[in-house]
Amino acid sequence: MANPALTDNLLSFAIPAKDCRGRIVRLGPALDEILAAHDYPSMIRNVLAEAVCLTALLGGLLKDDGAQLTLQAQTEAGVIRLLACDYKDGALRGYVDYDRERFASQAIDPTLASLFGKGYLAITFDLPAPRGRNQGIVPLEGASLAEAVQQYFFQSEQIPTLIRVAVGENSGQISAGGLLVQHLPEGEEGRERLHVRLDHPEWEHIEIMGGSVQASELTETDLPLEDVLWRLFSESDEVRVLSGKPCVKGCRCNEDHIRGVIARFPKEDKKDMVDDDGNIAIDCAFCSKKFTITSASLNN
Repeated sequence: MANPALTDNLLSFAIPAKDCRGRIVRLGPALDEILAAHDYPSMIRNVLAEAVCLTALLGGLLKDDGAQLTLQAQTEAGVIRLLACDYKDGALRGYVDYDRERFASQAIDPTLASLFGKGYLAITFDLPAPRGRNQGIVPLEGASLAEAVQQYFFQSEQIPTLIRVAVGENSGQISAGGLLVQHLPEGEEGRERLHVRLDHPEWEHIEIMGGSVQASELTETDLPLEDVLWRLFSESDEVRVLSGKPCVKGCRCNEDHIRGVIARFPKEDKKDMVDDDGNIAIDCAFCSKKFTITSASLNN
């Protein structure tokens, strides 16, 4: 069984002498809750687990309360038609829509390309006003979702970035862990980046050390995340753990929220939603809950 104190936790860290920042996360029970909402085959489940872990790492870069990170993969002619995850104030959720018949005909160990076909990965940062929304879109290329996200930082943000994610299972429990390290030339996190050198010697050293992380170190639920950082970067003068944040399964669907969404539709559209019994039926894809709202209870 997972040690509750060592799972569902996201740590921020910095390596000041190397001008690097990072995030490290391990998910356990919260991930189980997200995956349990649907009866996914193990391969689809693992893809979603990787995506949720990546979403936690990216969400950990947010500084403002109420900010949201959304990771979404859309495909053309893929077995997986849609993958969506988001992070807000430590709350995670995720969902995969896939073609069951086509998945059944796949190889035992399908590649990312065979699952997604021609796909695109959209990463959206929703920040408080006045900054608003910032979105980057990159092709779904590489051997894993982690590689595709790493490519996003190279293309859209031009920040040297290393990302490693692993998914494991122990006694029927799924765990996932991830490491994200970035090089911020010209100073620590929070200072303006004046230029970026992708071949900076300090970054090359950190990239080698971070890249040596083992899948078992990321997913082992009895190994403190601080110990993983020490194993990887102990050669540095200082590894500064800045903060920790718990991660939870957090779907925002409830009857009040559903009513608020319906209220934004024009009157004629709301009429079209009503079934023969005078109800509006809403299914939440994320948590698999069903809501029934009576037409008479809405303020038309």
